[in-house]
Amino acid sequence: MKKTNIISKILYAVTRVLAWLYFFTAIYGFICSVTKTNIKSVAGQTIIEYPFTDVPFLILDNSIPYLVFSFLLPTLAYALFFWLLSNVFQVFYQQKLFTVANIAHLKRFYAINLFLPILLVIISSFFTEIEREIYMIIALHMFLGIFIFIISEIFQQGLDLQNEQDLYI
Repeated sequence: MKKTNIISKILYAVTRVLAWLYFFTAIYGFICSVTKTNIKSVAGQTIIEYPFTDVPFLILDNSIPYLVFSFLLPTLAYALFFWLLSNVFQVFYQQKLFTVANIAHLKRFYAINLFLPILLVIISSFFTEIEREIYMIIALHMFLGIFIFIISEIFQQGLDLQNEQDLYI
């Protein structure tokens, strides 16, 4: 159990950092787009540069639908994904695994993975072209969601058994 504890803490830290990086990337891209700072327009593309440099950071199409539905929405969705994934890893280094709060973390994660990618693609399809590869990403999220659903059911059964044992004693 000690190995699981260490691995979970490391993965928790990595995924929490990734969540913040995705979030700040989305916010930075949005602020640069609105204020027109650190931006260059070249051949129908918007190039957002790293702060205080001339080094390209993001290369986006020069249209509002692309900015919203192909950059902001997916970037914020992945910030949420990595935040919830870090909560899943946090579950596995807790002193007590089978708790209502831990099961709630798992349920949030599988629900978001099962439904949010499909919803975002449906909404985005009205405003921008959806590439074929996106459907493979949706399938991966669905498999991940189903896997975590199974784990949450196991945790629920563990909680029920733990509560039964507490009543028995």
